[in-house]
Amino acid sequence: MFLQLFGTVVIAGIVGYASERSGFTHNGYIQSIIICVGGAFLFFFLRIMFGIGFGSPGFDAILSSIGALIIVPTHWRGRK
Repeated sequence: MFLQLFGTVVIAGIVGYASERSGFTHNGYIQSIIICVGGAFLFFFLRIMFGIGFGSPGFDAILSSIGALIIVPTHWRGRK
C-alpha cells in the first residue's frame, strides 16, 4: 500500500507536467502538479476507505489527476 501511494504521487506529477507541457492547461507547471497530486491523493484515500475504484491504482491515479485538472481551475475562475 505504501508503494502504491508513491506511485500515485509520481503518476500524478507526470500527468500534471504533461498536461502543462502539451497545452491542455495554462495554470503553470507547479500549480498543475499540485492540483494533480491533490486529486490523486483524494481518490487514493477514497479507494482505501470505501473501495471505490476504476481498476488498477495507476489507472485510478491518471483518471483522478485529469479530473482534478478539469474541475479545480474551472471552479475557481471568476464568474461575471
